[in-house]
Amino acid sequence: MNTPVTIIGAGLAGLTLARVLHVHGIPAVVHEAEPSPTARAQGGMLDIHDYNGQHAVAAAGLMDEFRALALEGRQAFRIVGPDGTPLFDKGDDGTGGRPEVQRGELRQMLLDALPPGTVRWGRKVTGVRALGAGRHEVSFADGGTEVTDLLVGADGAWSRVRPLLSAAEPEYAGESFVETYLYDCLLYTIVGGGTMAAAEGDRAINAHRERGSTLHTYVILRRPLDWFAAIDFSDFDEVTARIAAEFDGWSPALTALITDSDTQPVLRPIFALPAGHHWERTPGVTLIGDAAHLAAPDGEGANNAMLDGAELGTALAAHPGDVAAALTEFERAMFERAAKPADGAEFMEQMFGPDGPPEHLLELFAQ
Repeated sequence: MNTPVTIIGAGLAGLTLARVLHVHGIPAVVHEAEPSPTARAQGGMLDIHDYNGQHAVAAAGLMDEFRALALEGRQAFRIVGPDGTPLFDKGDDGTGGRPEVQRGELRQMLLDALPPGTVRWGRKVTGVRALGAGRHEVSFADGGTEVTDLLVGADGAWSRVRPLLSAAEPEYAGESFVETYLYDCLLYTIVGGGTMAAAEGDRAINAHRERGSTLHTYVILRRPLDWFAAIDFSDFDEVTARIAAEFDGWSPALTALITDSDTQPVLRPIFALPAGHHWERTPGVTLIGDAAHLAAPDGEGANNAMLDGAELGTALAAHPGDVAAALTEFERAMFERAAKPADGAEFMEQMFGPDGPPEHLLELFAQ
């Protein structure tokens, strides 16, 4: 390659790729639309798995830094019924393979491990076009352009790079999350020390204890988009009352995670690309992370995004001077992985042990 690898998007996928390339002495530049690393909140907790996400961390040479971020006790897992009755409670004895870290701290770890200037902030992509012979031109909102021999779209659900490879577009998955935050977990003992899940039919309340005393709650509802559009999400009282009403009859200890929010609830509609999304090998360009295989949340998204970045970086290092071979090898493995929807087997093993969960919990997860 005569130009640095050009990565669009400074999320976990793009930054992992940049870091692995740096480890192998391959120059890269990352363009990010946000004006700074702190321009917006980066989301809540992530459990980084020993069979995918941690492989990426190891490839980036950052295992010690990663372990320092892991929050003690947060692998604890609790399931309660809608009436608040405990159905399952597993503590964190430190032996689990899914340590919990804050997404923002994980991203900062990757940023800190890159040479200064690798990430170009405030570089919003407005267009990309093929120039032939595997070269592409990227245009930015500030009027600048860049020509590259290898373009990687790590720019998420609404990727600007994806149309070079595929006409697929994300579609609404039929459910949305409503996020709330509470800043004194000691008042909400129903959650426990890690993650709590309560589900029934087309609704669920999941809460995660983050660093310190913060609780991050995801209220999950299977409703059409126009149902949510009828709610004024700028009106705290309206939105909390309307969402809590969907859990009528549930324990007040659970609905308090909605009505007591210390922040304005945020709507997160869930979109997904078609299952098994793939494309024909196209010279000089590829996709990683959500840009490639956006799916409804299954616990694997961030882990597989980081693994994409690590595997692409490793393939490029293994095929010096042969980008086509590296991309072919990488995409074949990624397509195979993305074509297999997560069946929860690894989750069940970690949470419940080799004998699996009790039958009533299997029924709950099936819902």
